Amino acid sequence: MASTMRSLMADPSRYLRSFRVFLAKSTEHQCMQEFVERQLPGVLASIGNEKPAINILSVGGGAGEIDLQILSAVQARYPGVTINNEVVEPSAEQILKYKERVAATSNLENVKFTWHKETAYEYESRMNAEKKSKKWDFIHMIQMLYYVKDVPATIRYFHSLLEGQAKLLIIVVSENSGWETLWKKYGSSLPLDDLCTYVSSADIKRMLDSAGLKYQLHELPSNMDITSCFTEGDADGELLLDFLTETCNFSKTAPPELKHQIMEELKKPRCSEKRNGKVLFNNNLSAIVIEP
Repeated sequence: MASTMRSLMADPSRYLRSFRVFLAKSTEHQCMQEFVERQLPGVLASIGNEKPAINILSVGGGAGEIDLQILSAVQARYPGVTINNEVVEPSAEQILKYKERVAATSNLENVKFTWHKETAYEYESRMNAEKKSKKWDFIHMIQMLYYVKDVPATIRYFHSLLEGQAKLLIIVVSENSGWETLWKKYGSSLPLDDLCTYVSSADIKRMLDSAGLKYQLHELPSNMDITSCFTEGDADGELLLDFLTETCNFSKTAPPELKHQIMEELKKPRCSEKRNGKVLFNNNLSAIVIEP
């Protein structure tokens, strides 16, 4: 029945377009920025003690918006210290945007950037093939664990690369978000494939607990204006629906009954709230800081 539906990840340019609408319509980056400004300095307090250089690995760094804010926080905590910032990012388009952002940003003289156009798994495979296990002072994986094949193995691998005082930061959607309600109910009806899996903070906590790892959890309140999703034919609304369902052209290819159910679900209090004539989807995130 859902044979005409295909994963949004199968169309990288449409995925990027829908992702950009999502960023424009949500407080995703604002809530992360608030975390970087308020909570991250405490997380970074010991990572660079007595070190001539700080090594940071950004896994799935995208276009670098949040990466540069993180670097600014590290610079504030360790003024003048050399920072080696390596980025693992599979999208050439995102890397190009990242490089443009770096070129337009001042005060990065003490930061050395290296970009690797590869997935987290490709990075791990290359390091193993080269028999390298470079250690890092800070590793962050922000909103990218949905796109790895084996989440526990990926966390285990990158955790094994931490220095003694280092930290691993994971940001994913919160178990208290609309995503959790939507995906737990309808995930099995949507065309998820090996390109994308649904994980929330509940899954990550379970994995970390079973691995016996210590961590702190910070909730990051966020919302997304999905009002345009309810206007038939609205281009931004259709891209947002694609992003919400991880489905390419969801409104045109979904079976009518499934489309109706999801549209109704999106209006319910467990997914969204109505405020000032807008429908605001609960986009809460969780930031999980893992000890070495």
